[in-house]
Amino acid sequence: MSSLISLRSHLVNGVRKFKSGLTHLNPKKSTEDVLRRSYSTRELLKEAYCRTRLKFKSKKLPQDVNPRGVFACNELDLSEVQVYGFDYDYTLAHYKPTLEHLLYNLGREILLEKYKYPPEILQLEYKPNFAVRGLHYDIEKGLLLKLDSFLQIQFGSVYRGLTQVSTEEVLKLYRNRIIPIAYVEGDTRAHKPNRAKMVHLADLFSVPEMGLLCNVAEYFIRNHIDYHPEILFLDVKNSVQSCHPIMHKIVAQNVEEYIRPNADLRKYFQMLQENDKKLFLVTNSPYHFVNAGMEMLVGHDWREFFDVVIVNANKPTFFTEVSRPIRVFDKNANTHIWEKVSSLEKGIIYYEGTVKQLQDLTGWCGHQVLYFGDHPYSDLADVTLEHGWRTGAIINELTHEINTLNTQSFKENANWLQMLTQLIEDHQDYKEPEALEVVNEWMAERDYLRSTYIPSRNEIKAVFNPQFGSVFRTYHNPTYFSRRLFRFADIYTSNITHLMNYSLTHTFYPRRGVMPHEYGSYFV
Repeated sequence: MSSLISLRSHLVNGVRKFKSGLTHLNPKKSTEDVLRRSYSTRELLKEAYCRTRLKFKSKKLPQDVNPRGVFACNELDLSEVQVYGFDYDYTLAHYKPTLEHLLYNLGREILLEKYKYPPEILQLEYKPNFAVRGLHYDIEKGLLLKLDSFLQIQFGSVYRGLTQVSTEEVLKLYRNRIIPIAYVEGDTRAHKPNRAKMVHLADLFSVPEMGLLCNVAEYFIRNHIDYHPEILFLDVKNSVQSCHPIMHKIVAQNVEEYIRPNADLRKYFQMLQENDKKLFLVTNSPYHFVNAGMEMLVGHDWREFFDVVIVNANKPTFFTEVSRPIRVFDKNANTHIWEKVSSLEKGIIYYEGTVKQLQDLTGWCGHQVLYFGDHPYSDLADVTLEHGWRTGAIINELTHEINTLNTQSFKENANWLQMLTQLIEDHQDYKEPEALEVVNEWMAERDYLRSTYIPSRNEIKAVFNPQFGSVFRTYHNPTYFSRRLFRFADIYTSNITHLMNYSLTHTFYPRRGVMPHEYGSYFV
């Protein structure tokens, strides 16, 4: 309170001085001349800062965001949706941290047994709070880094192994803070084929994989062992992916240890079924693994809710191939049957196939279908771009992200950061040394705010983590991950059952965004 009174007193004195200057105003002189005569440039800037702080102190903080909300990227009218489709992993089934530890440990064992890595790596424990989803790994340079939607590197979030790489070294390696798109995504033009040098880690299964990769790289570096970054990446990737069948068996035998319960999931399926909606499941996971999880989550009769169940779908190939036949899966013999499938029946488990066959055999197509998944590419991109389905993303980290956004200190820091940035933009063109000194002080404060954007460094381990920050933002820009999420998902939320808070005729409207050339006051 005392600081606010002091600010007001300082501002009142400044206004009096300003009015005093105006009493001697020569009509031929501009207001700027009077201001320069009455004030030094430093005083002018200090007054502007004080006014901005007063305005900041008087502003109300925004209301909390609902962690159970469903958020719209594109307008979606649920009354048009007659068919609901679902992925399984991290969409219907949400896993506990124990699954990340399991995948890490299994992959580490395969590195040792199959690829003959040093036995000392068995001592390298998983660091669950090191990496986040949405990062890129440069397979040529051996760096894990975070990019924004403009392909700009977020300095301070570039790691070799477990060690942060300095901004100077990053600029030396890349010669620019903006990475060429062909380097990130590859160049598919016929006359200039080029494989991408970076891999985007867009799903949660990649988090323990990156943990193992960085741990082993750090071990090699610290022990002065020469290694090839791409070979290490491929070995770790193959090790973690090849252990998935083992992981499936372990989890299926003890689902309570690895899968979070969700009492509302059955209620949600019942609500859809009672309103004559069609349901289908398309997952890359094998039947015995899905069945064990769904029996725990929904009940032994879970298949009664689904009109079509397809396992081992091999997405995204399922959405892009046109000729791969769909087959019946014999759950008792644990194998597929050779007979031709000419219709899809409820209660039968199907294997592989393509989205074209699914649409041809059911008649489900276009905007009447809403499909939910957790992966922007393998689950959502092709069905919305090629087939016109509506899409929903299930982003597990969103709950933690929103809980952080809702803290008072975060709101205050974010609010002041925006106002300070505008202050800098409005006063950055002064040329006087004393003015530049003040503006540089503001910029230093802004940099500090951006690096400590959260209430406490101890509170940012789940999503806003010390190494890579938010899954959705790099300072002011959306991340590479979130920009693609917003492009391919019509709606997104952290849990599928949050849709129970809305009627089946609800229309989700995207927030009206302010374009750079528009007045914010029109939309606030």
